[in-house]
Amino acid sequence: MPHSPRTGSDTGPESPTGPDSAASAPISALPAPLSLWLVVLVSSAGQFLVTLDVSVVNVALPSMRETLGLSASGLQWVVNVYSIALAGFMLLGGRAADLFGRKRMFLVGLALFTVASLAGGLAQEGGQLLAARAVQGLGAAVLSPASLTLVTGAVPAGPARTRAVGTWTAVGAAGGAAGGFVGGVLVDLLSWRWVLLINVPVGVLVLAGALRWLTEGRAAAGRRRLDLPGAVLVTAGLATLAYGIVQTEESGWTASATLGPLAAGLLLLAVFVAVEARTAEPLMPLRIFRTRVVSAANTAILMCGLSSFSTWFFMTLYAQNVLGYPPLIAGLAFLPSSVSVIAGSKLAPRLLPRFGARKVAALGVLIATAGYGWQSTMTAGGTYVTAILLPGILMMFGMGLGTTSLVVLATGNVPAADAGLASGLMNTSRTMGGALGLAALSTVAASVTQGSTTPEALTAGYATAFRVAVGVLLTTAVVMAVWLPKSDHKA
Repeated sequence: MPHSPRTGSDTGPESPTGPDSAASAPISALPAPLSLWLVVLVSSAGQFLVTLDVSVVNVALPSMRETLGLSASGLQWVVNVYSIALAGFMLLGGRAADLFGRKRMFLVGLALFTVASLAGGLAQEGGQLLAARAVQGLGAAVLSPASLTLVTGAVPAGPARTRAVGTWTAVGAAGGAAGGFVGGVLVDLLSWRWVLLINVPVGVLVLAGALRWLTEGRAAAGRRRLDLPGAVLVTAGLATLAYGIVQTEESGWTASATLGPLAAGLLLLAVFVAVEARTAEPLMPLRIFRTRVVSAANTAILMCGLSSFSTWFFMTLYAQNVLGYPPLIAGLAFLPSSVSVIAGSKLAPRLLPRFGARKVAALGVLIATAGYGWQSTMTAGGTYVTAILLPGILMMFGMGLGTTSLVVLATGNVPAADAGLASGLMNTSRTMGGALGLAALSTVAASVTQGSTTPEALTAGYATAFRVAVGVLLTTAVVMAVWLPKSDHKA
């Protein structure tokens, strides 16, 4: 009997009389390749929104500060509170997708994200905006792992799945890269509020596509119990740790105002690991780390996130505060970088069969390192071509190439029952690295500028942050060379 590709779970078909049979009926009438790529398209669109909102607010930060009276640290938290909520609840979202259904959690996460975007766009004070951004992050934490497991569950293992994962990664990376352009256009033509309100019509459109084209899939059977204590501990630990890093900007590394939150954050994360080791149904079963490639790939993803998430934050500030670009021009300035990250992500699946994910990932990280090194030579009188265009293309092309390969390694070597967990863990590693990296590198930049707002001082701070990122990426390349198995996956 010939094999028919499925668009649901890897573990078995859903009952034809189940609650999602009507919604999935239209797609079954389509040719199999088209039906699979519709799943990839809708799932990737959800991931695009998640990553777009990491960076889309960067261009709008000066306008937000003027309207809502936010402090400099408050502006940083507009970005960070989203990333921390996203990272902290990602494992919970991934496990929920395994237990309660991937389509169902995709819809729940997208609906929550969309409603929170509306609330943020209508915020009248800084506290309301930060609360809305936190809820956005929670919705994204449910949405993101479900989006990837829908892709890996729909497309059979092999080259087709590798290409699908490459598409998902490319679209997600494009969301982060396009944030500056989208934000610039919206701020210039409308107002800063539209960097959040734009998610509402787009979210409704993706919801409609999900209801029509996605089919349900659930990997885990039995009791449906979520580890809420674990989710609270890991989120509180990350938030407290990030707060401690931010405090170094005002109080220094040895002050009690810094050491207290840092110690508390590390303690909460240690308690989280201890709880997970003893919980019958843990949020993060520690067995997953017994797979060497999964542990190594997630570590590398976390370290890449330490550098990559802050790129758009610093580059946007450099373009506006130093080079004097208005929001729209600043957004347009990053379009080539947006294209290059897509190119790198789409090239990776073509290189994997020949060279293997380990070598392609290392190549990508080294190319990105060269771009970050170039960017660290920025000056207050820099030109667009040498200060933004060319280094930006190198940084983002390398990140697209390397991250896609690492995603394949981190999610392609686990049982189907743990697909949501692996997806959540991978996304947690990336966003946790991003949140902590933004806090740490912002502190590094601030320690150099020492409160000065002259173009020369700001440039010196940003350049120092990029030099630190170079060191992190070089360390990442060494970690991959030593830890990743040499006989890795060749798709």
